[in-house]
Amino acid sequence: MKKAVKLSLFMLLAFSLVLAACGNNSSNTAATTGGDSEGTAAASDIKIAMVTDTGGVNDKSFNQTSWEALQALEKEQGVTVKYLQSKSEADYQPNLNQFVKDGYNLTWGIGFALESALGEIAKQNPDSNFAIIDAAVDAPNVESVLFSENEGAFLVGVVAGKMTKTNKIGFVGGMDSPTIKKFEVGFKAGIEASNPDAQFTAVYASGFDKPDEGKSAAATLYNDGADIVFQAAGGTGTGVFNEALDRKNQGQEVWVIGVDKDQSIEFGTDITLTSMIKRVDVAIKTVSQQVIDGTFKGGTITTLGLKDDGVGIADTSNVNVPQEVLDEVQSYKEKIVNGEITVPAE
Repeated sequence: MKKAVKLSLFMLLAFSLVLAACGNNSSNTAATTGGDSEGTAAASDIKIAMVTDTGGVNDKSFNQTSWEALQALEKEQGVTVKYLQSKSEADYQPNLNQFVKDGYNLTWGIGFALESALGEIAKQNPDSNFAIIDAAVDAPNVESVLFSENEGAFLVGVVAGKMTKTNKIGFVGGMDSPTIKKFEVGFKAGIEASNPDAQFTAVYASGFDKPDEGKSAAATLYNDGADIVFQAAGGTGTGVFNEALDRKNQGQEVWVIGVDKDQSIEFGTDITLTSMIKRVDVAIKTVSQQVIDGTFKGGTITTLGLKDDGVGIADTSNVNVPQEVLDEVQSYKEKIVNGEITVPAE
């Protein structure tokens, strides 16, 4: 039977270690790093791996954040970490199974697309430990981590609603799925709460590795008058940023709202209005730490929302967002956390 678990803010902060930047490392292996402390020595025998979805490890978003979290664990504690990149859905099971054969102590599936494959491999290998982001796999050797993306998206929707000058706002999703739909629905609700007069349009691509489709979708939205576009599209979202940059260079005032991590670090504050943060790094490091400590909680489902600090907005939002808007965002956040507002998810 599934056991729902809510991580407390204290637990999250306890495991929120500073991430090490990975840059554009194209290698899918990382050498074990030794250390002098007892914790590092104990952790040096631990092997933790992840399998990406088709967006790839350098998607500037979801997969990259996960890999950076594992690299930070390697640097801090001496665990061995590795990833395998999936070029298509057909790679999911073989990639997961490879880490089982290699004796890894924990294998992550990054993204809802791996739900079926990871569930099958976990069933076939009951003595191996697995974890998955954005999907609930009912198995005693799998820990599942979900997020309340709709709550974080609501906050950036408030920003968009307050800051649009054309009263037209767009959304680009990487794939029409329940998880990405939560981004869209929450974002739309935030816009409606802060600016009922704004028009909202959503466009979906065919996958998370389609930057050309992302660029085309953004062009359509900007051509229709949108001045702010929120993308929840993984590698496809790179195309949205590229389209915005092209237009900024031509003197057009358009913005992109990033996702999963502070994407202004990658794409600059000239085109990144703000970013919706999804603390995948905290989830990866928290569950991985359980394996290191011998407290892995297989068979559990954890959902992280605003009250857990699992979602939110980037700290750099104050570069482009006025303080009065940020104050309103904070007010909405408090109402969501205390239950005054329930953000729709579908």
